[in-house]
Amino acid sequence: MVLRKFVQLFIIITGGTIGFLYFPDVVSLISFLRGSVIDQPFIAPYVGLVLGAIILYLLSFWLVDYIVRFITFAEDILIKAPLANLFFGSFGLVIGLVIAYIINQPIQDFEVIIISQIAPLFVTALLGYLGFQVGFQRRDEFLNLLTLAKREKEPKAVEEDPAVKAPKKKLLDTSVIIDGRIADICQTAFLEGTLVIPMFVLEELQHIADSSDALKRNRGRRGLDVLNRLQKDIPIDVEMYDGDFEEIQEVDSKLVKLAKVMDGIVVTNDFNLNKVCEFQNVQVLNINDLANAVKPVVLPGEELMVQVIKDGKEQNQGVAYLDDGTMIVVEEGRNYIGETIDVIITSVLQTSAGRMIFAKPKALEKAQ
Repeated sequence: MVLRKFVQLFIIITGGTIGFLYFPDVVSLISFLRGSVIDQPFIAPYVGLVLGAIILYLLSFWLVDYIVRFITFAEDILIKAPLANLFFGSFGLVIGLVIAYIINQPIQDFEVIIISQIAPLFVTALLGYLGFQVGFQRRDEFLNLLTLAKREKEPKAVEEDPAVKAPKKKLLDTSVIIDGRIADICQTAFLEGTLVIPMFVLEELQHIADSSDALKRNRGRRGLDVLNRLQKDIPIDVEMYDGDFEEIQEVDSKLVKLAKVMDGIVVTNDFNLNKVCEFQNVQVLNINDLANAVKPVVLPGEELMVQVIKDGKEQNQGVAYLDDGTMIVVEEGRNYIGETIDVIITSVLQTSAGRMIFAKPKALEKAQ
């Protein structure tokens, strides 16, 4: 293996260099401890070079496997890392090292060895690490700043004209992809702009599709089919977002963070995510809200003919459904289970979780 041979060669050269530079000092130290002074022979550095190379060559058989595994591990991470992560992490590292170099100049003038020799190493390592972390962790905010700067350079006439203002990007969550209705909505051109599929959402969808549970597996595969349909069959722009927020564990929290960074809109049918977005002042489009908005309007006092199919949660309640799936809770309807009856609407409750209609049998209304 070429990498293994290269590492062994590097270890041998390192051992020879250390022996060449420090072997004469070792000889002098030994002579000092014995209470005598030995003149350094001319060949002492070269003897040290040979000894150092031999010693580290023997140690390389034990060290080389660990070093090669570490290099391979680091290589895999760097290859799989998104380009933006590498760029901004490296940029932050360079800035940190430049600042460390400037700070270390006056420190090296101190006569105290601990300050002049040890402190610069500590400052360099600390500022290099902090620079890398700042660049890596806040890469999305830097990208957003670059986007804003680009927008500011555009002509004001174009920027102020609302007719040419680009619509905000729509970020899809896992639930709305699995639901599938988003594809039909895009097909009818009711949703404009670019759809963004974050990589962490796609990974969650793949994890569901690989589940051992048959129901979850089918839901995950349906979500992947919806994505393929969005990308290939529907005339709408779809783009992937490769970044990630490694400090955040929950996918929904990552999505909300990304919406803030991109100034985008979250598209979901998850009731809880809808509430989180509203709490954090993130614009959200709920597919269930759209579905409720296009349902036929039912007002209190209207009459409907429904079939009571099961018990309700409360005593003597029955449950029926409209053709669009809307639940109707029929008060005193338990005795009519399995029958088709006329009911009078008493109230309508509409939320992001869906619409619920309360009614009572018309026969009871007449009896009163």
